[in-house]
Amino acid sequence: MRLLKLLLKPETFAPVLAMALATVVSSVLVVIQVLAAENLRGGLQHHGYLVWNLFLAWMPLVFALLAGEEVRAVTRKNWRLALFAGGWLVFFPNAPYIFTDLVHISVATARHYWADLVMILSCALTGLLLWFVSLYLMQGLVARKFGGRAGWGFVALMAILTSFGIYLGRFHRFNSWDVVTKPSEVFDGISSWATGAQFYHPTVTFPILFTVFLFIAYLMLYALTHLSPPKPTPAAPAGSPP
Repeated sequence: MRLLKLLLKPETFAPVLAMALATVVSSVLVVIQVLAAENLRGGLQHHGYLVWNLFLAWMPLVFALLAGEEVRAVTRKNWRLALFAGGWLVFFPNAPYIFTDLVHISVATARHYWADLVMILSCALTGLLLWFVSLYLMQGLVARKFGGRAGWGFVALMAILTSFGIYLGRFHRFNSWDVVTKPSEVFDGISSWATGAQFYHPTVTFPILFTVFLFIAYLMLYALTHLSPPKPTPAAPAGSPP
């Protein structure tokens, strides 16, 4: 109930409603593709993961809203704020991760290539917007505490960490909860990245390119939040000359 109130607050209602609608539409597209597959099990195996990824993409927004509420609380508990911020950071790469699911389709092998492309892009765009909104909220919390420059430094740092988290998920197949359940394996994955970066260039270029992509995407979406609609021209009084 508390989370529902946070989602439906006046300042978050419009974007949450839009992203919820996008999530529903994307999920419907996935269901259609599953049903259109030659067999249900194969369809679920090839497309069902997108619904799960969309669910994970909502988690950073949930934690960002809870963290913001904790900051505004009169009797703030630092351990709860740290818990929400930590949960946000761990699940944060899941939101834009869906863009990398494009590797699952190709013109040569996909039976319904264009339908698959629209389905994945719809899910990926929804995930990107969830990523932006949650980061926008967290940037506001950082800027309020440490200033605007620190807020933008935080955005740049999160773009880097998100890209690295996506790299670990795509190439090493780690999940967010592996940070808690398999910390040693995650550490080994990071170590192998540091070692491989010297000999295998994609281990470096992928995080760098994705960092640039995410930061530019954030800048564009952030700019849209400051777009003011044109003011209507006042009507001329009746009988006045044109």
